[in-house]
Amino acid sequence: MRTSLLGLLLFALPVAANAQVRPTAAAIDAELLEVMRLTGARGLGLAVVRDGQVADIRVQGARNAAGGRLGPDTVMYGASLTKAAFAFMVMQLVEEGQLDLDASIARYLPRPLPDYPPMAGTGPWADLKDDERWRQLTPRILLTHASGFANFAFLEPDGKLRFHFDPGTRYAYSGEGLILLQFVLEQGLGLDVGAEMQRRVFDRAGMTRTSMMWRADFATDLADGWDTEGKPVPHDQRTRPRAAGSMDTTMADIARFAAAYVRGEGLSARGRAELTRPQRPITTASQFPSLLPELPVDRRRPDLAAGLGVVVFDGPQGPGFFKGGHNDSTANTWVCVERARACVVILSNDVRAEPAFPRLVAFILGETGVPWTWEYGGMTFLSH
Repeated sequence: MRTSLLGLLLFALPVAANAQVRPTAAAIDAELLEVMRLTGARGLGLAVVRDGQVADIRVQGARNAAGGRLGPDTVMYGASLTKAAFAFMVMQLVEEGQLDLDASIARYLPRPLPDYPPMAGTGPWADLKDDERWRQLTPRILLTHASGFANFAFLEPDGKLRFHFDPGTRYAYSGEGLILLQFVLEQGLGLDVGAEMQRRVFDRAGMTRTSMMWRADFATDLADGWDTEGKPVPHDQRTRPRAAGSMDTTMADIARFAAAYVRGEGLSARGRAELTRPQRPITTASQFPSLLPELPVDRRRPDLAAGLGVVVFDGPQGPGFFKGGHNDSTANTWVCVERARACVVILSNDVRAEPAFPRLVAFILGETGVPWTWEYGGMTFLSH
């Protein structure tokens, strides 16, 4: 009796979910189409890295409301995956002796932080003029989300930047902290962060359609997005680099980055390990809202911690790390297990894809221990 293709695919799915057999390209495509059907997501891409090399890239769906096809070279919004790429670049500066992870940012700035006037794309540093705790901030504190700031100052009721706790005493996600570190590199070291990212990270990894800001050539193959209501959202053409999340990239390019990252391209073995070493305990029930109270010690997940620009965890396959990316029309995730140097990267131009992420990652890598409920709070995920 002949076995149908559908039968082969269905046979492959549960085995792959336990990481006993690597799913075929056809099986991955079938899984992508199924989760798109279940979530309503219009576009979805997935890349697989095994032993530090790109093993597969699969893309399904539409890049815009006109029905243009999403492809591996379609430019998509990287969102907060930018933070991991930025931290990778910062570690190169550390290894070159240009930056000390544990030095006060005051060492690098020509004048006190609150003395800087408002500048486009930076934080309202003058709001800190009566609080000397800004001198306690270090690159490590900023990269591990322990600045004490809200996610962004504009989210404060009065729009003013302030410390909610002493720097370095706990984790609370803050894009403002990453923007401050970018400011230190630019004002203190005289670096063009966009150019440094291009030279040190994107060009090194062969990411030809990735940039920290908009490029005119992206327009020929560009993804718009869809929000939770299924309404189209135009791609935001960012005009300045933002370490917190301005990176445009493609499915093929972000796969190259993930592979280069786990191989440690441009870093020593020690520098690469430092990025994903547990640096700071994570003590809240979920990532957002970013200033949630800390849980009692007996209710915390002891293996969950901040690395530099990523979140690290321990699971059934050993240590791993991940980073998410999100806005109203973007859903991204990147998960790696260290021992196998194996990763899954998912980019979607439809935020409705997020409930499928645990299922998709498990389909490729098996159970990893990713703290999905911490990342997404009370979201209901697809079963797998």
